[in-house]
Amino acid sequence: MHRHVYWVLEVDVNEGSSDAFTDLMHEMVKATRANEPGTLNYEWSFSDDGSRCHIYERYEDAGAVMTHLSAFGEHYAERFMACVTPTRFTVYGQPDDAVRAALTPFGAAFMTPADGFVR
Repeated sequence: MHRHVYWVLEVDVNEGSSDAFTDLMHEMVKATRANEPGTLNYEWSFSDDGSRCHIYERYEDAGAVMTHLSAFGEHYAERFMACVTPTRFTVYGQPDDAVRAALTPFGAAFMTPADGFVR
């Protein structure tokens, strides 16, 4: 199996935070694309009414996750959490103990790979 770590984070956008959250999203996507080559997917999707966002992130390995989490904590976490209420956070793949420890306080549920493939 591959060493990828990936997740879907589902958040509700707090009332009155839509514009700030959209601006933050653009800032985070731009910085992640430019500075984190181990980030393989970084996709944000909104419900039709804009009140809910799903964020799909896929990383080359646990080290790439930790690089991302470091940047997130340093530059974005406070503003991100002011804009949203997390509702579901499901992690897949091969997170190591450091990734598990870093994501558990955010309510992450970890799913263990059983079978399948990646092309």
